[in-house]
Amino acid sequence: MRDFPFRRLAAGAALASGLLAAQVQADALEVRFGYLQWQPDRGPALARLTPEPEDAGLQGAQLAISDNQSTGRFMGQNFQLESAILESEEALLEALAAMLDNDIDLIVLNTPAETLRKASEVGGERALLFNAGARDDSLRLDECSPYLLHTAPSHAMLTDALAQWLNLRRWRSVFLISGATDDDRAWAEAFRRSAQKFALNVVTDKEWTFEADMRRNASAELPLFTQGPDYDVVVVADERNDFGDFVPFNTWLPRPVVGTQGMAPDAWHPAVEAWGAAQLQNRFHKQAERPMTGTDYAAWAAVRAVGEAVTRTESDEMETLRSYLLGDDFELAAFKGRPLSFRDWNGQLRQPLPLAHPNSLVAMAPFEGFLHQRTELDTLGYDRPESRCRLSD
Repeated sequence: MRDFPFRRLAAGAALASGLLAAQVQADALEVRFGYLQWQPDRGPALARLTPEPEDAGLQGAQLAISDNQSTGRFMGQNFQLESAILESEEALLEALAAMLDNDIDLIVLNTPAETLRKASEVGGERALLFNAGARDDSLRLDECSPYLLHTAPSHAMLTDALAQWLNLRRWRSVFLISGATDDDRAWAEAFRRSAQKFALNVVTDKEWTFEADMRRNASAELPLFTQGPDYDVVVVADERNDFGDFVPFNTWLPRPVVGTQGMAPDAWHPAVEAWGAAQLQNRFHKQAERPMTGTDYAAWAAVRAVGEAVTRTESDEMETLRSYLLGDDFELAAFKGRPLSFRDWNGQLRQPLPLAHPNSLVAMAPFEGFLHQRTELDTLGYDRPESRCRLSD
């Protein structure tokens, strides 16, 4: 059979394409991530009908690897993830040491703050760690590790987002109820600072110390507990969900409930759909068979940030990537309407924060009118003059 010219051209193009693909594969940058998770048992919660999924965070990291691969295959970059969900702090630190010995130096951690501090000591300057789980303000104020970046928002960022919205709505008289756990107290303390920052008045400040079963006694106990001077809104600080879900519709005055229950600030919410977020939500749900949580988003953002840095720098060297992530040129398109970047003084990821109740998005902070000399995103959380950390110095 006669070989027509176009057939010869097609065969040549296919051969060239195959050779090029083989060359790209041979020259590919191998970018290896680690993901480690340990969260202590927080005990039973009376009202938590939808507890945090056990793989919250891990699923976000896995989706980001897939997203990085989509771009990487055309750029000669190959992304891999090694992960483990551990049963104890000791096991996590051992797994971290093993990853370091295996030359994995980009590691996402979903742990409490104290474990994160120990992990930073283990990692030293050998690895760039990403905090996707701990919200403690101290990690961004005066305990900053130069090789620890935060994609989880801090308590101060979350409560600043809420306080901005309350100021905007002119709901400025607050009844604050906080639980008795350390996490509850940390959240409440952050809100007190935010209230002062954004001109709110905490007219009543009470700690919930009752051990009564709210499933039986909410309608009797909470109206009495919330008596006091007039207030515009009830703010609840109940991270474990011991009583917070029972506060709405049981207050002495008919007032909205916000905070850790009711309308709450978080890194992410399943109701976020604008700015292309619906596509992210759909891909995540297809992979994980559940909605994306704030912890998932924090882990996703960490892995995607590095993927963006690898693409821009064409490097897999940890120090090169760290310098780029903390530099002025880094931006991450992350389905929140504005590009995200890292604060070079404490490693915190700047990001808008959704305010939402369980089934609907209410607003996205920060809000117009709260000004900043650099970016409105820095109105959320501790600004440069307030932090003693200087990662880029």
